[in-house]
Amino acid sequence: MSWILRCGVIMATALSLNDSVSHADDSRIPVFVSSFAPGEKGAIDALEFDLKTGQLHFRGRTGGMEHPFFMALSDDRRFLYAIHAPGDFGGKNNEYVSAYAHDQKTGSLKLLNRESALGTAACFLDVDATGKMVLVANYSTGSVASLPITADGSLKPAASFVQHVGSSVSEERQKAAHAHCFVISPDNRFALAADLGLDQILVYAIDPSSGQIKPAEQPFVRTLPGAGPRHLTFHPNGKDVYVINELANSVTHFSYQASDGRLTERSTISTLPEDFKGTSYCADLKITPDGKHLFGTNRGHDSIAAYRINSDGTLEHLANVPSRGAGPQNLAITPDGQWLLCANMPGNSLAVFRIQDAKKGPLNPVHEPFEITSPSCIMLP
Repeated sequence: MSWILRCGVIMATALSLNDSVSHADDSRIPVFVSSFAPGEKGAIDALEFDLKTGQLHFRGRTGGMEHPFFMALSDDRRFLYAIHAPGDFGGKNNEYVSAYAHDQKTGSLKLLNRESALGTAACFLDVDATGKMVLVANYSTGSVASLPITADGSLKPAASFVQHVGSSVSEERQKAAHAHCFVISPDNRFALAADLGLDQILVYAIDPSSGQIKPAEQPFVRTLPGAGPRHLTFHPNGKDVYVINELANSVTHFSYQASDGRLTERSTISTLPEDFKGTSYCADLKITPDGKHLFGTNRGHDSIAAYRINSDGTLEHLANVPSRGAGPQNLAITPDGQWLLCANMPGNSLAVFRIQDAKKGPLNPVHEPFEITSPSCIMLP
């Protein structure tokens, strides 16, 4: 698998990545980290990660895009789709989804076009497996949309738009809908949208040929009141889904029925130690390629919650490991399943951990954290 890019934004390529990747041996893989900042401070750093030593090496920086956040790459890696947020992120004006042609030899990007995300604080993108549609979640305005992709990789205006409506129990965070992610199922038939404001996971059937979405037979399931579902991920087996709840500091396990996209709640487990009394909010979660472990981030407690995934899909808490920086925002696991990288966004650092057998401790920190401005997302092969 080549570079899977799901976060960050590249506006214009001031760096050719050819020199940084073509001469690297098989033990080094490309890493991209987005700096979520306005104006010229927003950028993508190109790094290399050494799979033998766990060392990160700086290769160059690409600027020119305000507030780099989420992005997605087509399965054939020919096209990149990114949020474009000029001015204030989540302000009065709708953000955009930008389409780029991606040169796999040099890593350079050529802007094809932009289309409106039809909402503000656009915070998540996903591309379907056929490369015919992009899905976008808009946090501030609480909506989701689908944009068809043409043969040349450029975008058409949105073919579907759904405004989520409702509220939940938190007066501060849940007065209205807040779509936070929109993830396509492994079989490319359904997409799940976690809405923090509604305490719901909404289920949509997708039609790549038309670029449209529509509510599935089971249009949504509820999480616990006040949970605030933020991000979700499918288990490699395609039968289980895990949702990290930002407000409740927990992870909820659902079974997933691929035939109709139906979700059934199974269990919920805390991401925090029982004796913690402070304020903390979850952000991201990732599963190892072998499906045996799950990791989730706590911003405030500033830790990574580590779990064993049992044969029945339930989670067994192993430990809370310090994230080695403030506000762990995003996680990435290397394709070999041996290393975990953590972006500490307000801490301006990237921490590296070796994933170990639980008897030795699930995560072992290595090296000093890598300094980088406001890292929001990490891209690995």
